Amino acid sequence: MWKPPERIRHPLPPVRWPTAARAASSKLFSPLALGPIELAERTWVPAMVPWRASEDGFVTPEILGWYERFARGRPGALVVEATGIRDIPSGPLLRIGDDRFVPGLAELVRTVRRASGGRTRVLIQVIDFLTIRRRPEPTKYFRRYLEVTDRHRRAVGSDDDLTVRERLLELEESDLERILTERELESLRFGYRERVTDMHLEPIRRLPRVLPELFATAARRAEAAGFDGVELHFAHAYTMASFLSARNTREDGYGGSRGGRVRLPLEVYRAVRDRVGESFAVGCRYLSEDCIRGGTTVEDAAFFGVEFAAAGMDFLSLSRGGKFEDAKQPRIGWAAYPYTGPSGYECMPTAISDERGPFGRNVEPVARIRAAIRAAGHSTPIVVAGGLHGFDQAETILREGGADVLAAARQSLADPDWFLKMRLGRGSEVRRCVYTNYCEGLDQKHKQVTCQLWDREGLDEPGVARTSDGKRRLLAPDWRR
Repeated sequence: MWKPPERIRHPLPPVRWPTAARAASSKLFSPLALGPIELAERTWVPAMVPWRASEDGFVTPEILGWYERFARGRPGALVVEATGIRDIPSGPLLRIGDDRFVPGLAELVRTVRRASGGRTRVLIQVIDFLTIRRRPEPTKYFRRYLEVTDRHRRAVGSDDDLTVRERLLELEESDLERILTERELESLRFGYRERVTDMHLEPIRRLPRVLPELFATAARRAEAAGFDGVELHFAHAYTMASFLSARNTREDGYGGSRGGRVRLPLEVYRAVRDRVGESFAVGCRYLSEDCIRGGTTVEDAAFFGVEFAAAGMDFLSLSRGGKFEDAKQPRIGWAAYPYTGPSGYECMPTAISDERGPFGRNVEPVARIRAAIRAAGHSTPIVVAGGLHGFDQAETILREGGADVLAAARQSLADPDWFLKMRLGRGSEVRRCVYTNYCEGLDQKHKQVTCQLWDREGLDEPGVARTSDGKRRLLAPDWRR
């Protein structure tokens, strides 16, 4: 992952843990209505992809174990990982694009409710993503993938396409940069990737006609499986975030201006809302900033937030960055990963940082977005995430109006019981995340995600489930109270 050039190593900030009485009177552990549902407290485990589903998208025992472990920490809400809405192969990621996935997802919901004693609300994040391919071997790219055009033929002086391919393969980089288009060079160096602006492709042109129904049907299945609600994935590098991005230049009414860019996300929301019952919560996760040149700004995000709130969304969860546009070049045979560049760093900053440090970098922009939503007369709950790790930090954010709910992914992975430990006055026992992004490195390699603080602990104990390579434990050790 990219790191700021300053490379300042930031120690973990000192923390003061509350007594049980202090926690009981706190904002963090107070209830909150989330549209039609109520959270027992304002603690939130956001969606994380653990790479534990089956290759065809079904719930597995490993998936059940992952969510059961978080549920035993009894957070206010637990969001199930980004789950694909299309019935297409997508590797070991959960899917919800067909009714055959519903029984497994229903078992997941029952598992969370049982493990949390019914205290934790369980949501599922639903996502669409466009085609992305691995970085090819140059020989494979030129001999199989490149679409030969007259421009290529003229450049190498041949009308025979086989000869054109072989001559291109022999050229130096400087010559290729002169002959190939920007997108052809990208496909060679990074792998082919679709964009929402590829209007020459019929499936891309049809996205506004297709996606509302796909999301709505996925939400109906989530409701049938027993979830309390859905989180529409409008963030990071994926389809819906690309519609919101300032880089969306579509000229069909679904791009360009802020109003054009938010049009499809609003149509998706309305289709979902119309398909599910009144007791089912519907919100979204989107970005406070794209954190790329020419991308969406905080001002854009505030505009979108007001639009989402006015439309009736039950909550808004704010992340930041994580884009393909500035991702690191992948190795041959690997796909580009949207958390390897500067925008990815903004999403998951590490303890090696710039002067601002890695803790709470998203707090100030989210506070500005929430203020704009409140100024427009809406009380929609706002979820903040990003380097959040302690009680005083959380309480300050909530009491000063920076957000309404506190979400923590990496800290919750480090210690799934940390919210419960704070609530019981036993915060001194919290295992604190050290923000090395060990977990993110595993995710990038599509390996089962674990935490370096516990994945080698007690490996030889009876009944400890191990990763597929046998070297790490799959789940955090039980909290022995």
